[in-house]
Amino acid sequence: MSTPLSRLAAPSSLSLRAARFGRGDNASSRRRSGNGVRWPGLLRGLSIGLKTTLLIAACAVWTGASAQKPLENCDKPVYLTFDTGHMGIAPLVADVLARQHVRVTFFAANERTQQGDGSLGNTWAPWWKARAAEGHEFASHTWQHAYWRGDVRSDGKSGEKNSGSGAEPRFRIEPSAGPQAGKRMIWSARQYCEDIALAADRLASVTGKKPLPLFRAPGGKTSPKLLAAAESCGYKYVGWSPAGFLGDELPSGPYPNDALLKKALADIRPGDILLAHLGIWSRQDPWAPAVLEPLITGLKARGFCFRTLREHPQYQGWIAQHGG
Repeated sequence: MSTPLSRLAAPSSLSLRAARFGRGDNASSRRRSGNGVRWPGLLRGLSIGLKTTLLIAACAVWTGASAQKPLENCDKPVYLTFDTGHMGIAPLVADVLARQHVRVTFFAANERTQQGDGSLGNTWAPWWKARAAEGHEFASHTWQHAYWRGDVRSDGKSGEKNSGSGAEPRFRIEPSAGPQAGKRMIWSARQYCEDIALAADRLASVTGKKPLPLFRAPGGKTSPKLLAAAESCGYKYVGWSPAGFLGDELPSGPYPNDALLKKALADIRPGDILLAHLGIWSRQDPWAPAVLEPLITGLKARGFCFRTLREHPQYQGWIAQHGG
């Protein structure tokens, strides 16, 4: 891309591990008296054991309370979201989010990874399961990472001409993942819905958690008819804010990490939806954790807090109505 840094914002219509508590084992030697037991030593051991047990129990109670604690009030929320990609930085992203106690929303497609499998395949299933345990949210990015390339008119051409009264909308689609990757085809609204649902169903399977009834179209490429078709089958589109385009999919040379970080910290405003990826093939200098962690700490220092899309006022009503 040749987008100047001043125009990093994409139009809105486009495109941990849990903290581990150490547990020390108390070693004690047994000294036997005539009946085989030395009572002072036994009582001392019981006392130490009781203290250790109480400490572990207290930690467990504290951890559970923290997990269930209502979110503090915050008048400067931002909504960090991640789309899938080659997954090369996914473990690093998870580490940063856990360390910073930040929950995000992941939009997942079954994209090709650096290991050659799919990002929603069995290899990555434990990773997704762990993220669910940490309280993150999930939504569909379409199963085949299917790009919208245009609406189909009733005469078979691309454009905005009505398809005819009662006719099912059709779209020109180009998947970038799976056996149909790179091929252009025509999908009905039903087929597009099925591709959204397939990713959502797989997310439910690997996370054990129902995904949000939301979706993100690859590249943010949509049309009013496409969005209406998705809503008809229960999925509302989520894009990103202009300042929320964090630039991790831009080439490293003209858009180094320090420039991306500086721009994001200067431009992000309360309520913004932020977009990043779990790995971009074209970027040589990984965006995370180099930008991710200082971005989070920098925004926190400015009074921002991080929320998932479940808490976004624009989508709360839709989520409640559609069983999210």
